Amino acid sequence: MDFRTTVERAERLKQLHADHKPLVLPTVWDVWSARTAVAAGFPALTIGSHPLADSRGAEDQEGQTFEEVLAAVRPIIAAVDVPVSVDLESGYGQQPADLVAGLIEAGGVGLNIEDTVHSEGGRVRSTQEHASYVAGLRAAADGAGVPVWVNGRTDLFAHAEKPSAVLDEVIERLRALEQAGADSVYPVKIQDNDELLAAVTAAVAVPVNTTAHPVKHDLERFRRLGIGRITYGPLLQFALTDAMKDMLNPWAPSS
Repeated sequence: MDFRTTVERAERLKQLHADHKPLVLPTVWDVWSARTAVAAGFPALTIGSHPLADSRGAEDQEGQTFEEVLAAVRPIIAAVDVPVSVDLESGYGQQPADLVAGLIEAGGVGLNIEDTVHSEGGRVRSTQEHASYVAGLRAAADGAGVPVWVNGRTDLFAHAEKPSAVLDEVIERLRALEQAGADSVYPVKIQDNDELLAAVTAAVAVPVNTTAHPVKHDLERFRRLGIGRITYGPLLQFALTDAMKDMLNPWAPSS
C-alpha cells in the first residue's frame, strides 16, 4: 500500500470515531473474515491478537513475533479498502518507533497496546511506564506523518480480584494515557458492569473502548453508557465457533 493511501485511511479512521457514537470495529483474523465484515457494511476493522493467533495455530499473549504478526496482517489489510487497526499486544519487546514503522509499512492505521508485558513474565507496566510507551507511539506516528489511532489498553480490572477496588487506579491510568496522546482508552473485562463502564466513560474525554459479544450484548446499552468504540476481541470468532459446531454436529459420525 502506498504512503498516501495509508495516510488517507488513517484520517478516515479518525473521522469515523468522530461520526459514530459508538464506532463498532469488527475484530477479524484473516482475509475471509475481513472481507465478510466489510461486505456486511462496516467502514473499518480491527485485527485481534487472540483470533489471529488461533487462526495460525499460535498462542495468544505474544506467542508470535512482531515479524510474524506483520506477515500475517499484510494480506488482510491489502484485501479490503477500509482502515484497519491491529492489536499489537504489549509491543513484542519493540521500541515504540519500530512498532509504528512496522505497522505503517504493513498498511495498518491504528493499534491497540496493552500494559501486561507478556515477554517479561506477564508483569504489568506502571502507570507512568505505560503512558511513556504510548507517548513514544504518538511521537513516532506524528514523526512519520501518519495519524495512527492509538488505543491505550489497561488490564488492571482483569488482574484485580475485585474490579471495583481498583477503579481509582484505573481512572488515573486512563487519564495518563489520554494525556500521553492515546486517541481512545480500553479498560478490559468490564463489559458486563454498567457501573464501571459509566465511571470510566465519565472520567476521560477520549472514546472508551469496550469488548462486546456480537450476539449476547446490546449496542444500545453501550451507547447509553457513553461508550465510544466497540471491538469484539476473540468473541466474534468464539460465536462463529459455536455456530459452526451447531451446524456440523448433526453430520458428525455417531459414536
